[in-house]
Amino acid sequence: MAQSPDELPDTTYHSVSGLEYRVDILDTITDPNLRSHRDLYADVPGIFTFRGSPRRDMPYAGRLDSVPSVIEHEWTFRTDYDGRETNYGVWGGGSGWTGQPVYVEWSDSLMTIQRERSQSLMSNFGSQEIIVGSLCGNVYFIDFQSGRPSREAFKGQNPIKGSVSLDPRLNGNLYVGQGIPCDGAIGAVVYNIFDHKRINYFGRDNQAWRSWGAYDASVIVVDDFVIRASENGTIYKLSATDKEVTMHSKLRYRKGGSAPGMESSPAVYKNYLFTCDNRGNILCTNINTMKPVWCFSNGDDTDATIVVAQEEDGVMLYAGSSVDKQSSPGYCHFTKLNALTGELVWQNKIKCRKMGSSEKVVEGGMFSTPLLGHGDCEGLIFTHICGMGSSDVGTFVAISRSTGEIVYRTRLNHYAWSSPVAFYTPDNKMYIFTGDVTGYAYLIEGESGRIIYKKLMANNFESSPVVVGNTVVVGSRGREIYKFRIR
Repeated sequence: MAQSPDELPDTTYHSVSGLEYRVDILDTITDPNLRSHRDLYADVPGIFTFRGSPRRDMPYAGRLDSVPSVIEHEWTFRTDYDGRETNYGVWGGGSGWTGQPVYVEWSDSLMTIQRERSQSLMSNFGSQEIIVGSLCGNVYFIDFQSGRPSREAFKGQNPIKGSVSLDPRLNGNLYVGQGIPCDGAIGAVVYNIFDHKRINYFGRDNQAWRSWGAYDASVIVVDDFVIRASENGTIYKLSATDKEVTMHSKLRYRKGGSAPGMESSPAVYKNYLFTCDNRGNILCTNINTMKPVWCFSNGDDTDATIVVAQEEDGVMLYAGSSVDKQSSPGYCHFTKLNALTGELVWQNKIKCRKMGSSEKVVEGGMFSTPLLGHGDCEGLIFTHICGMGSSDVGTFVAISRSTGEIVYRTRLNHYAWSSPVAFYTPDNKMYIFTGDVTGYAYLIEGESGRIIYKKLMANNFESSPVVVGNTVVVGSRGREIYKFRIR
């Protein structure tokens, strides 16, 4: 069996000894090894998955001519609204956590293919397109320039909370996960947008060690395999063409007799896969064998997606937990690990509390995926901490990547789950766009944490944005998807 020449070792560290796990190989014919570790997302025309790359490090930044001073509204797209009552409330429309759109720039040849194969295209279909999953259950296609529908929506029955993912092999596959049962069971869906057809639906896995089968994690494609993590405690390795999807293998695991669920998106470095779960386990898995390499306990439910970074001292991993299983106040464990061994580099235990009232409690800690600083912010990492200080307060923090110490903290109007994105000026000064759950949008100077501009612009920014040039596209809970321009 051929392997990539820069393969990471097939090893198991002692930290895995506390895991009970099982690997099921369903396809014994296909070579399980990755032939290449090439980042398939590096050359795609757009942002195709949550945070843009297998490392979830958001390599796509906006560009500004000068210091920004204002956020301008450019267009609003309205989704349907689902007012049905579920066991978990009414979900409505717009987009929720994490809800990041896909942005794609179609080549002339791919536009021609779609015009020949699809009957769903509208008059506004053009070379720049936004694709977003909605809490109403539908997947929408929006012309980036005008904000109008570019093709017919895929109609779904259950809310989509997570971020949809477009296959970087440009075969037209769109991977969608349902998050809440509203009309029947929930599952994972694969659509082919070139043919505008659903080609695969994977529902309840009766072999899973956890019964809750939501799919909020964003799919990642590595070589010829599709990796999907589920809240049912299973990591799936799939083979997918534009006609069919088949399962190659899957990993189930338990710790302390309990099977945890994975709500955050998996990250990848070469043949190592990194996941975190609602029991606070950070797990490294060898994609070739689907066996665990190492495991680290991060203290509590870890919903924020892992970020992997190549640094001078090696390949590093950043992860932050919430305050869920802990009593309140508790600690957000913001942790830096050696990604190849699971060894602790540093851990900052940030005191924070749960928020809300006795009727509705909101967990404290970290839900936004951290953002690596570059330019004049090289050496920093940015994120939001919920409930840091007094109740319901949101705090934007800059943290030293070398020491883990908080460099500054900036108080927001309310707590924030949306992940921040970066803009850079010609002299490499970093500016950050972010939003909070009361609908305020912010421009923050990266080096100092100074709020340059803030304005109430929406209902609730739970979703994470994508940045294109000097614009941002981001959804809000309610019914709206927005495009803003930074000037």
